[in-house]
Amino acid sequence: MSPRSSLPDCPPVPPPLLAADEPPAVTVAAPDARSPLLLLCDHASNRVPRVLDGLGLPPAELDRHIGWDIGAAAVTLELSRRLDATAVLTGYSRLVVDVNRAPGEPSLMPAVSDGTPVPGNTGPDGGRLDAPAVARRMAALYTPYHETIAGLVAGRRAAARAPVLFCVHSFTPVMAGVKRPWHVGVLWNRDPRLAQPLLAALRAEGDLVVGDNEPYSGRTGFNRTLDLHAEATGLPGVMIEIRQDLIAGADGAAAWAERLARLLPPILALPALALPALSGPHRS
Repeated sequence: MSPRSSLPDCPPVPPPLLAADEPPAVTVAAPDARSPLLLLCDHASNRVPRVLDGLGLPPAELDRHIGWDIGAAAVTLELSRRLDATAVLTGYSRLVVDVNRAPGEPSLMPAVSDGTPVPGNTGPDGGRLDAPAVARRMAALYTPYHETIAGLVAGRRAAARAPVLFCVHSFTPVMAGVKRPWHVGVLWNRDPRLAQPLLAALRAEGDLVVGDNEPYSGRTGFNRTLDLHAEATGLPGVMIEIRQDLIAGADGAAAWAERLARLLPPILALPALALPALSGPHRS
C-alpha cells in the first residue's frame, strides 16, 4: 500500500463563488474625487452569483425590495457625479450576503425575507447554511466591500483628508401591510454631527415628511457599515433612507440626487464636522 492511499479523503474544493466573467464584488466610482464625502451603497444590486442559481428565487422576487434597495444605486452615482465624491457600491444582492449586517446575524443570509422563503439560504436539511457556505460568501463578497471602504478611509486619513461617510439606502412604501408616511429618513446612533443638520435641512424643504431614525433606527445594531467605519473610528457619518416609489425611476433618482447635492455642501462646511466624535463605549 502506498503512503498516499492511507491519507483520508478530502472533500472537493468548491469552485470560486464568482466566475471570471462576472462583475466584481464591489465597485468604486470616482476614486480620486475631491469631496470629503464618501458615499456608500450597501444594497446597490440584486445580482446573484451564477453558481447560486438565483438562490432558488424567480427574477420577480429578486426585483423586489428584498433583493436590493431600489433606486439607491442611481441616487448614489448621480450624487457622486454632482458632488465629485467617491462612491463604493456592492455588486451583489443583499440576499446573498447583507454587507450591512454583522457576522453571525440571522439576517446576514436570511432564510426568509418579508415573507418570501429563500431556498438558496438554507442547508440540505432545511436549516441554516453550513459554515463553509457562509465563509465562501463572506470571503467573496462581504470582506472585499468592507476592506475597500477601510482602505479608502485609511488612505484619506493618511493624506489628512478624513472623510465624511454617507450611506444611501431606500425603503419600501408598505411593509407588513402598513403604509409608511415618510419621504425620507435619517438614521444615526450616537454621533449627531451630520445627522442633526441634515434633519434640519430636509425639514426646511417644506415638502417632505422626514423621519428621525424612521422607518428604521440607527440604534438597533443592524447598521454594520456605519458602526464599523464611522462610529468605531470617530468619523462623522449618517445613513439616509429614501422611499422607493420616489426614486424607482431615473427622473426621481436624479431629482433626489439634485436635492441632496444642494443640501449637503453647507453641512459639510460646518465646523462641527471637524470635531472629535463623541467618546465613551458604543451603545445600541
